[in-house]
Amino acid sequence: MTKFEEEVKRPANGPLTELNNNMQEVFSQYRKMRQYADYLEYDSKQKDEYILKLENENSFMRDERTTFDSNGMAVEPKLQQQALPVVPECVAGAIESIPDHYSAFEAISLINAKVNALPEENEDWLPVYNWLCEGVENQDVFALAFITRKYQVEKPKLFYLKAKELLVVGDYDHVEDLWLDWNKNFTPKKQDAHKFTQQEIDSMQTGSYEQIEVTE
Repeated sequence: MTKFEEEVKRPANGPLTELNNNMQEVFSQYRKMRQYADYLEYDSKQKDEYILKLENENSFMRDERTTFDSNGMAVEPKLQQQALPVVPECVAGAIESIPDHYSAFEAISLINAKVNALPEENEDWLPVYNWLCEGVENQDVFALAFITRKYQVEKPKLFYLKAKELLVVGDYDHVEDLWLDWNKNFTPKKQDAHKFTQQEIDSMQTGSYEQIEVTE
């Protein structure tokens, strides 16, 4: 072997093999990144389509409920709030007096027990009991009002009491229209007539008068 041949030798394959392996790893990693990028693109497209679907559905619902003002501009619909249950004043008082840890069933049972066990001592509970006995609807209203503690108090109906027949009252001789005032005396002036609640009327001696609902 000449001196030249001794100096010029074939290089070792080690570095090339290592480089080749590294390149294969790079290509493999690139393919994985490309697949992941494709997945992200697909996932993003699916989400965009889903969002578009929701927007279309929302737009359809808006179109169904949208109203327009006099200028033709769309007006955002107002959500209707559920009306509060309406209860008579006596029922509202009962709800407030019964502890809130009672269930609605226990509250109704308590009212029933008060009226039936000791009616004379619990006479003021009788209107509540009678109202509950008018029907299941009232019991449902009571249960909702009692559980939520949110309700409206019904304005009691008011009535004029008018004499049913001609009477001689004081200086008035056989006046056709005589009205009962706050002191339960008859007066010919309607503006002086008292407006009675049904509860007040029920507690009175009926007498000879006509019950006329106040409509003003």
